Amino acid sequence: MRIHLYSLHGLFRGKDLEIGRDSDNGGQIVYVMELAQALSQLPDIECVHLFTRRIDDPNYSSDYNVPVEKINDKFDIRRIYCGGKKYLPKEWLWDHLDEFVSNTIQHIKSENIFPDWMHSHYADAGYVVTELSAYLNVPYAHTAHSLGKPKLEKLLASGLERGEAFERYHFNDRFNAEEAALANAEFIVTSTDQEISVFKDYINFNLSEYHILPPGIDFEKYYPYFEDFFDNSQKSVEQKQAMVTSKERMDLFFTEPTKPIILAICRPDRKKNIHGLLHAYGADPELQAVANLAIFAGIRSDISEMPQGEKEVLTEILLSMDRYNLYGKLAIPKRHDTDSEVPEIYRLCARQKGVFINVALTEHFGLTILEAASCGCPIVATNHGGPSEILPTLENGILVAPEDTAGIQAALKKILINSELWTQYSNSGVQKIRDHYSWTAHVKRYMELVSSNREASEGIGMKNISKMPLVQRRLKVSNKMLITDIDGTLVDEGGDQTGIEELRDILKNRGEDFIFGIASGRSLVKIRKALEEHDIPTPDIVISSVGANIYYGLDDNLKDKGWRQHIAYRWKRSKAIEMIKGFPGLELQEEANQSSSKISYYVEEDVFDLNKLMQLLGPMTRQLNVILTRGIYLDILPKRASKGRAVRYLAHKWSVPLHQTLVCGDSGNDLDMFAGSTMGVVVGDHAEEMEILRNSKWVHFSNESGPRGVLDGLKQFNFFEKK
Repeated sequence: MRIHLYSLHGLFRGKDLEIGRDSDNGGQIVYVMELAQALSQLPDIECVHLFTRRIDDPNYSSDYNVPVEKINDKFDIRRIYCGGKKYLPKEWLWDHLDEFVSNTIQHIKSENIFPDWMHSHYADAGYVVTELSAYLNVPYAHTAHSLGKPKLEKLLASGLERGEAFERYHFNDRFNAEEAALANAEFIVTSTDQEISVFKDYINFNLSEYHILPPGIDFEKYYPYFEDFFDNSQKSVEQKQAMVTSKERMDLFFTEPTKPIILAICRPDRKKNIHGLLHAYGADPELQAVANLAIFAGIRSDISEMPQGEKEVLTEILLSMDRYNLYGKLAIPKRHDTDSEVPEIYRLCARQKGVFINVALTEHFGLTILEAASCGCPIVATNHGGPSEILPTLENGILVAPEDTAGIQAALKKILINSELWTQYSNSGVQKIRDHYSWTAHVKRYMELVSSNREASEGIGMKNISKMPLVQRRLKVSNKMLITDIDGTLVDEGGDQTGIEELRDILKNRGEDFIFGIASGRSLVKIRKALEEHDIPTPDIVISSVGANIYYGLDDNLKDKGWRQHIAYRWKRSKAIEMIKGFPGLELQEEANQSSSKISYYVEEDVFDLNKLMQLLGPMTRQLNVILTRGIYLDILPKRASKGRAVRYLAHKWSVPLHQTLVCGDSGNDLDMFAGSTMGVVVGDHAEEMEILRNSKWVHFSNESGPRGVLDGLKQFNFFEKK
């Protein structure tokens, strides 16, 4: 197997990772590098390619300008230009991701390194790999690392204006990319069970399958402190230098350098709650008497030249040092080497009977906690996020509320003062971490999931439609596509068909300008009847039954068999019907509305409870796509089936750019057509559930209903303009 990993915005290289240099270079960099290393050690892996952005910037090492960097015989880093050559923060990359996609495809073709499997890391790579997956017809997994919606909530709670937050952090682009990844990835990799719950605010939450695969630790690098007591001869010269340098660097700050150390290693980010830690330490003379405090807050040179957020955090550290008179007790080194010095810093903390602390306001996972535990440090950590699952597993420390100053102080003193408890926590972490957090276990389970999903994804082929030469020609040469729902969109349910004649003429005379498609919850028979009734020209493609089937034209015999084979993955129709049987507020629709890939119900609004239905289905929801429309219709389809997935499948199958694909809809079963880079038109008199798209950059909310709304959208996006 050849595997592609994608992580765009960080600084990746084979050695001396600049972790903490800025907010974009944290634990994710280590995670991705170590995952790639571990995968490359497997005998069945031909090669692992890590794709990232290429940087040619005098302020950054020339290492990041090397097109291909070989890490080992089966792992290399491949750097692709996009958005110019200078280093850019991740928020500035969104407008350049299509360029990254195009340049990556060219690179893959020229080097003949087509992947068997892909994996995206963070939202921007999620967007890129969603595009590449459809273009190359290769399945992929996605790891979020962090999510936009929780970040937006925290920013708003901190007082940032909503408009400014969206402009500064490009949340529209990020949300769309996250939704598209949830809808299209074969599965989502998370580190903890708590992390899965964070995804529930997303529209496409139930379209995804989630697997908890905690990251591992490089045990050759992060080994227990006491091993140095037995045999120090195995250390390289570089390791011995790092051991001495890290000790000397901290001792410069301390009046009593032999005291235990309270150690924090994190990015200078407000959410890391460094100010809360400083307050807890500075306000407690007893704690200061027991231990020194060392904070490694990223890598810095001149604070005045750093990004505003990091500048504020570092300035606050200096002010707190002065406010609490922590001179001689607080170390804030300007830099540290991730590969060589950080492991020695952990072991120094453990040798001096210190404690590692992470009291972030919320911690997505907590990789530094694993590193510190592996070296023998007891832990005090936030009870928000990943640490709340790590510490009970390792039994090596105390969880605290990050806002609870007294609780932080008490936990630290409890461990520092009680030598027996210190030893118990230290030994427990060292002993248990290898059983629960190893890369060997991670990649073994990961490859089992990859193999299973690859087998189920095979067979998406082309259907011969030579019986329809005009349609075939249009599909081959057109570079635009119009996909519209029928009821309430192409046809106004209110009976006002103003604009239908103009739209009808456009569709009849489209020539090879664009592909016309229908995406409906109706069966093909009912779609055919509706189009005949309103004299709508025959579409080139038809997505029927909410994405369960794809046809070419209106011919039952011209069904896309590749799509049917693709969505059949883990679909157990009869089992789903049996589980739902008798559920309050649901009544099976007529047989004509059912299909082998769709189960349809009428909904009694006052009785039906969607959350209870999802609870009833339990783990089976990961195999289903449950769609509620206008509160009165419920459709259940295979996980991979939906209008949006069908649109993306067709766009890439027939090489139509998604950014030149215009989708039109009005209700819940249209929602996922709007995920990703398509243009979208929500017509007037739409269902309430469509309002969630209101702030999306490429979605136009028309004031016109039905065909008038479609026409309005065509004009809004200059759909007929030659590009």
